[in-house]
Amino acid sequence: MELTARLVTVPLAETFVIARESQDEVELCQVEIRQRGVSGFGEAAPIARYEESVESAKAYAEEHADALGEDVFALEEIFERLPEREFAARAAIDAALHDLCGKLAGVPVWRLLGLRRIGPPTTWTVWLGDPDDMARRAERAAPRFRRLKLKLGGRDGLDVERVRAVRAATDRPLQVDVNEYWTLDEALEYLPQMEIEYCEQPLPALDPNGPELKRRSPVPIFVDEDCHTLSSVAECAERAHGINIKLAKSGGIREAVRMVHAARALDLAVMLGCMVESGLAIAAAAQIASLCDHVDLDGNLLLAHDPWPGVQFTDGVQVPANRPGLGVREAVPDPR
Repeated sequence: MELTARLVTVPLAETFVIARESQDEVELCQVEIRQRGVSGFGEAAPIARYEESVESAKAYAEEHADALGEDVFALEEIFERLPEREFAARAAIDAALHDLCGKLAGVPVWRLLGLRRIGPPTTWTVWLGDPDDMARRAERAAPRFRRLKLKLGGRDGLDVERVRAVRAATDRPLQVDVNEYWTLDEALEYLPQMEIEYCEQPLPALDPNGPELKRRSPVPIFVDEDCHTLSSVAECAERAHGINIKLAKSGGIREAVRMVHAARALDLAVMLGCMVESGLAIAAAAQIASLCDHVDLDGNLLLAHDPWPGVQFTDGVQVPANRPGLGVREAVPDPR
């Protein structure tokens, strides 16, 4: 097998704001793996919080290209040869191998895995802003999306007002994502005042107050930054009612499926999340969406233009294509 990697920059439709940062564009690393004249593609959206970058992802993919071997279907053996670091790069390699396997076998990846095609509806992320602005954006999004996720953690005392403003603007089910920006006291004060289905990562990862918040919270707690790979799932059960799995954190489809099954054994609910990504990475996640209780795969919908179309957004659901592999194709650049 031959591997090549490249860096791309994709502009967002609007500035995306969360508690710790804002961005107007996203940098991605895309991987191509070729065998028998057929190419499989995958994408890395590295997470700076884990000290990963597009440059380190590209370096990892290129450095370990020889470890792929010649048997594209020997996925377990391939990943045993790859060092367990640079998880976004591993996710890109994993997606490209699954894409290639599906194309060589002539079936979509979701069918190759023996899964259902359709998963739960995706949430739409309402990024952090003042309460009235968030309410206006939620109201505009509500006709297209069946669920909304509100980014909180403004540290300005307005998080309850943000939720109330959005709730007054729409009757869509709401969840909130605090991105580690509350204390235990704030969580216990704010959550009883919010009409939401669940709260994602209210406390910093590994906060010793996590088990107490799980016990006292009036709504389910999901963890994201606390939940990295399979090895972290058991500890998450002590501090949360559910976990948020992202391929860019876990290292790809195979590890994510293991995490789902571990979560079920521990009576944890499962959310499938994403970073700001193109349709190439969203397509990889969509293959396993049917395993999950909640889905947050709106990353490609945040872009000004998705360079990898193919995932079908239908009635609020991100539906993987019924074509071999991941089912997406790179868009032909506009010659103008």
